Amino acid sequence: MDLLSIKDPSFLKNMSNEQLEGLSQDIRDFLIGNLSKSGGHIGPNLGVVELTVALHKHFDSPKDKILWDVGHQSYVHKILTGRAGQFDTLRQYKGLCGFPKRNESEHDVWETGHSSTSLSAAMGMAIARDVKKEDSYIIPVIGDGALTGGMALEALNHIGHEKKDMIVVLNDNEMSIAPNVGALHNILGRLRTANKYNWVKDELEYILKRIPAVGGKLASTAERVKDSLKYLFVSGMFFEELGFTYLGPIDGHDYENLQENIQYAKKTKGPVLLHVLTKKGKGFQPAEKDTLGTWHGTGPYKIDTGDLIKPVGAPPSWSSLVSETVRRLAREDERIVAITPAMPVGSSLLGFAEEFPDRMFDVGIAEQHAATVAAGLATQDMKPFLAIYSTFLQRAYDQVVHDICRQNLNVFIGIDRAGLVGADGETHQGVFDIAFLRHLPNMVLMMPKDENEGQHMVNTALSYNDGPIALRFPRGNGYGVKMDEELKTIPIGTWEILKDGTDAVILTFGTTIPMAMDAAADLEKQGVSVRVVNARFIKPMDEAMLSSILSEEIPVLTIEEAVLQGGFGSGVLEFAQEKGYHDAVIDRIGIPDYFVEHGSVKELLNEIGMTKENVIDRILTITPKKQKRA
Repeated sequence: MDLLSIKDPSFLKNMSNEQLEGLSQDIRDFLIGNLSKSGGHIGPNLGVVELTVALHKHFDSPKDKILWDVGHQSYVHKILTGRAGQFDTLRQYKGLCGFPKRNESEHDVWETGHSSTSLSAAMGMAIARDVKKEDSYIIPVIGDGALTGGMALEALNHIGHEKKDMIVVLNDNEMSIAPNVGALHNILGRLRTANKYNWVKDELEYILKRIPAVGGKLASTAERVKDSLKYLFVSGMFFEELGFTYLGPIDGHDYENLQENIQYAKKTKGPVLLHVLTKKGKGFQPAEKDTLGTWHGTGPYKIDTGDLIKPVGAPPSWSSLVSETVRRLAREDERIVAITPAMPVGSSLLGFAEEFPDRMFDVGIAEQHAATVAAGLATQDMKPFLAIYSTFLQRAYDQVVHDICRQNLNVFIGIDRAGLVGADGETHQGVFDIAFLRHLPNMVLMMPKDENEGQHMVNTALSYNDGPIALRFPRGNGYGVKMDEELKTIPIGTWEILKDGTDAVILTFGTTIPMAMDAAADLEKQGVSVRVVNARFIKPMDEAMLSSILSEEIPVLTIEEAVLQGGFGSGVLEFAQEKGYHDAVIDRIGIPDYFVEHGSVKELLNEIGMTKENVIDRILTITPKKQKRA
């Protein structure tokens, strides 16, 4: 079928199962071909082809609300709702978003990117539907990994209590990004083995009635016996105890099975949980065989071999640098423990886990829990390393405030993907952490200029015994700088001058240092002498150096790949006000007050004006008696 001709899902209504199977193969071929060029979330989408087709065949989107938890698996939905022609722009600047996007299509009723939100949103929509006396189905689709999130469990409890009409589709592929962990995952494992349960309970009453003499009496207690069978065949019947009608497990790649159960779910009053078993990566052998999560989301790859296309001889990733330095130090200090909320692959902790299996804890999609576990460890004189993406640290904010900082505990937070991340877009840009951490009492926040300083900062963090300390580091690879063999500690709150100058000062750190150095070099040719300072400690700042700079009465430009409101530059302004430098000239460059969408990091930096050319113009603007270049 020509997928580019699809305008909406209505064409599915009259298709036979045989035609649907042909369509499924066309969709898989389309995805494998397109994502080999652009990269993207290949594994999750190959696994939900039949499920997505079946949902759109038997429901009427957008009247019926289909919500995709996390959103990694929404590509098939996008194809069926008329966006196949935009897939050559997937995750590219101004192109098709890799997640559901409300302003992209009326069929995208809920925007995601973080996990475990769909059930709460669906409950809100169900309440609104009932208050407005409307008639529609609400169908959240949530993965078995996302279901382990605390917010999802809170929502299940509320939905079951209120008995709202809703069909929750549990897409169970036994993985989230990495293999799932936790007791709930084990419950689902028992459910997967219970596919005869529904047949048994339906046939039981008929069998009992055929028993001579006592059959009628037994039949009268059939319901009680069937309830007992639930516990015989499925330990606990977790979902039915929460108030759901449980249907499954269902083969998520069998149209007949899917359609039969969807129709049954539509006729059932109250909340229904449709447990669908799928194979992540189905139809593409490299993705099907993946057990670590490598094929959850990738860059470009070769279709014939499945080899990922990566730069040859690239320096190690920042994630690897940090985790391997932690691993190196853990060999000398058995108190060092690593914690990750379901990101052992992304945070490059597989090596640590292999060497120290008893000191590595993947707690699942449970960022709040991860932060407080780290706090608990710290109370017992352990040295917890909490590896977490900047965008996911937002979910554990209260625990950082209340459990870590308030108790002044020695927790080392490795803030991965700090700054702009590119193709994953606004839900994943790590640009808020400075603003929400800088004002917390007891917090130390730092960011290195390169890998060598990075390894020393890891050592500094694990040597620090005066409270919480966080290290920001970007997505991607390092610069390939020479690495010191011996690890050092960096005095807390100290900056360093990278280039001297007398006409203006640039205060910056991390990924924006090369841009600042290039701008300073170009300005030098124009007769403007610019000092560049590696302000590697965002908190505490180097107050002695900053006081010296402001006392010189030369203009200052701060640059940060993070939001301006409440950021590093705000800290410099606050310091100037508090210390009486009321005439100080301070300008700031950073992320403006809006959510930055997807695109390459370079394109996004250009969009927000974080370029060498803008730095030069801003310096010339604030520098006395210096003229802008022609």
